[in-house]
Amino acid sequence: MMLRLIALGTALAAAAPAHAQAVNDYPTNARAEYVFACMATNGQTRDMLDRCSCAIDQIAEVLPYEDYVQAETVLRMQQTTGERSGMFKSMAQMTEIVAGLKRAEAEAEILCF
Repeated sequence: MMLRLIALGTALAAAAPAHAQAVNDYPTNARAEYVFACMATNGQTRDMLDRCSCAIDQIAEVLPYEDYVQAETVLRMQQTTGERSGMFKSMAQMTEIVAGLKRAEAEAEILCF
């Protein structure tokens, strides 16, 4: 019985860092880029640094990094002009990708601002 508890404890301890890494899968440069853009929009103050950092942390908790990258890509493509940008503006799949980011940002705004 004691060996089973030790094995279970060891398994849980091994799983904890993997889970923490999965939650924190945003690279530092992506977080920094978000904070810089947020501060450029909202003000270059220490308070905004804290709020913008809080926001990207909240987004990272609810939106996997791969989904974040897809949404950011769609948003950038929607800002371009030309024939190819039309599909990023009108396709339901693209709208849903962006909607996930917008929901995460709205939650972050409530919690951090």
